[in-house]
Amino acid sequence: EGVLLCCPGWSAVARSWLTATSASRVQPSVIRHVRSWSNIPFITVPLSRTHGKSFAHRSELKHAKRIVVKLGSAVVTRGDECGLALGRLASIVEQVSVLQNQGREMMLVTSGAVAFGKQRLRHEILLSQSVRQALHSGQNQLKEMAIPVLEARACAAAGQSGLMALYEAMFTQYSICAAQILVTNLDFHDEQKRRNLNGTLHELLRMNIVPIVNTNDAVVPPAEPNSDLQGVNVISVKDNDSLAARLAVEMKTDLLIVLSDVEGLFDSPPGSDDAKLIDIFYPGDQQSVTFGTKSRVGMGGMEAKVKAALWALQGGTSVVIANGTHPKVSGHVITDIVEGKKVGTFFSEVKPAGPTVEQQGEMARSGGRMLATLEPEQRAEIIHHLADLLTDQRDEILLANKKDLEEAEGRLAAPLLKRLSLSTSKLNSLAIGLRQIAASSQDSVGRVLRRTRIAKNLELEQVTVPIGVLLVIFESRPDCLPQVAALAIASGNGLLLKGGKEAAHSNRILHLLTQEALSIHGVKEAVQLVNTREEVEDLCRLDKMIDLIIPRGSSQLVRDIQKAAKGIPVMGHSEGICHMYVDSEASVDKVTRLVRDSKCEYPAACNALETLLIHRDLLRTPLFDQIIDMLRVEQVKIHAGPKFASYLTFSPSEVKSLRTEYGDLELCIEVVDNVQDAIDHIHKYGSSHTDVIVTEDENTAEFFLQHVDSACVFWNASTRFSDGYRFGLGAEVGISTSRIHARGPVGLEGLLTTKWLLRGKDHVVSDFSEHGSLKYLHENLPIPQRNTN
Repeated sequence: EGVLLCCPGWSAVARSWLTATSASRVQPSVIRHVRSWSNIPFITVPLSRTHGKSFAHRSELKHAKRIVVKLGSAVVTRGDECGLALGRLASIVEQVSVLQNQGREMMLVTSGAVAFGKQRLRHEILLSQSVRQALHSGQNQLKEMAIPVLEARACAAAGQSGLMALYEAMFTQYSICAAQILVTNLDFHDEQKRRNLNGTLHELLRMNIVPIVNTNDAVVPPAEPNSDLQGVNVISVKDNDSLAARLAVEMKTDLLIVLSDVEGLFDSPPGSDDAKLIDIFYPGDQQSVTFGTKSRVGMGGMEAKVKAALWALQGGTSVVIANGTHPKVSGHVITDIVEGKKVGTFFSEVKPAGPTVEQQGEMARSGGRMLATLEPEQRAEIIHHLADLLTDQRDEILLANKKDLEEAEGRLAAPLLKRLSLSTSKLNSLAIGLRQIAASSQDSVGRVLRRTRIAKNLELEQVTVPIGVLLVIFESRPDCLPQVAALAIASGNGLLLKGGKEAAHSNRILHLLTQEALSIHGVKEAVQLVNTREEVEDLCRLDKMIDLIIPRGSSQLVRDIQKAAKGIPVMGHSEGICHMYVDSEASVDKVTRLVRDSKCEYPAACNALETLLIHRDLLRTPLFDQIIDMLRVEQVKIHAGPKFASYLTFSPSEVKSLRTEYGDLELCIEVVDNVQDAIDHIHKYGSSHTDVIVTEDENTAEFFLQHVDSACVFWNASTRFSDGYRFGLGAEVGISTSRIHARGPVGLEGLLTTKWLLRGKDHVVSDFSEHGSLKYLHENLPIPQRNTN
């Protein structure tokens, strides 16, 4: 394609090449056969939908069957406005082909003929100069040769055939046929022409052909001169905006995607200091928007796009305006929109009952800052009140939880149902843990960690402060909500909570009780429960509102969030592959108790035992037999590691991977030669969560404790002790296996960071120069003790 573009007659070559296969490709049966062998993946989606009302939520866009994609001039053309952005166009064609091969009906409304024609005509003008003039003028003067102003309609006439040939060549790579339709406004005003256009488009869609529609810029009235276009008067692109909207309504399409050179619609001109991207735009919101200047090409601007979008929305077509030029997103912007991801501005007629997640983020930020200014006693009072509410409102909480359990019956696995279940004993334990947090919160925010006298009357302090706004995402664990809320309150952080829909009833009442407790000191909005239909991936993109993400749930959830987070740190662990090494000097009485508690007490927990390492000298000993007998009694399925299997004539099923978190009554057993072999195995296959040694040899134990590089390393203790409540932290927001900030069970301390306070008296750095009057002292000062009683 690159070579053909350099040749003035390339479009004719391309057309002759395409003609050879056109006869077979226009037959629908042949098209379907070819497409079935295409490399484009097929995705089964329910696409039957009665047109009439637009989609109310982004998540419904995946059901769109008929889609119009409008490509603005800024998307199609290069930055120099002379020629096409080939890489960008190829990416758009690929995305449209993916959706077409999913069974959707795709239509393109494209600009670009004028820019493409300008490129060709400029080339023709340069070639038409006489050779004598070129030789006489010299190469330098040839470069400076004036090129006359090119009339836009002539550019369009020269560029339309080449633009279509390019689209044909690109779509052919995906075994898809495309057809060109040129229209003017008269084609919509004349009833007969409109019926003809409608019939043509429906027939093309029926044959699985992608219609490529453009205004016939070669015959429309000339546009006003535009000095921004370097000598070219481009036909106003607002014609294509209105064309796309008219076409979408006329063809009863489900979705109109308008691609421009900005991320979407902003509440003020993009680039201004206070400009914020509008996620969802509702009819009637125009008054709250200030429109800026148009894009670098075209004359429509964002105001024309909004008017066209609202017109289409009124006609029953959903609309998204998004950026089609950004190199990091243009390769998947169309498919992301159809998948319901938060891209660009979505136009909806249905306003949500409550605040948007962006508004909730702002409320959590302001509420958290107010929370941080409260006295420690006031924050503790809020937590004590919440603990009292958990026991006082026990019946209402358990009733809501019962509804969740009834709705989840048959849909959730037994381990997840156990996590979902609340009980009186769980609520009592929660209340006790919250009171522990209240006690520890007396000396959290504002604690002085370091004092330094920099110079006379110049003192520096490092003090603890909240991190900011936390986003905690949890699934099947309603008891997580009051725990995390109490830790956020104690540390003065704003909090956004996103719970699983399986615990919706329980989460709702627990959040109401939390806000009731916060209300006693006027900080009700510091903790927000996200109830909108926000996808987790979209929440992870709110980097200007969220300072830390803490996932609580399956390893898959944690991995998905770590992958989706855009510029926001994630605290957590993706897996809990916990090991227990039984040394040759282990006590017979201790081993079975420790293994049973670590594996069987709560196998779904992230701190449950997953791999049991046995010293080879213990094989075929009474101790080993006792371990196996106990596991059989507890109905634990055993998977043999490679070395263990080699010792056995008839072994259990050999493990598929030594790096497996079962989360159930399953356990891998492997044989090691010594403590160093055990450590090497843990470092190779573990997840740096919790690892244990069982031995009576103190030297071996200390060697293990010092050399295993995990967040929690224990000697003669169950892996299940790896827990914030059991550590005396009151509760935890999760267990972190990262090596920055917090590690292991993360309680109150892990939700704090620091800031520096410098108090001086007219100090300037120049006073400390070589010839200055002051010298640095850098004296450590005593830290004042705060009264925590």
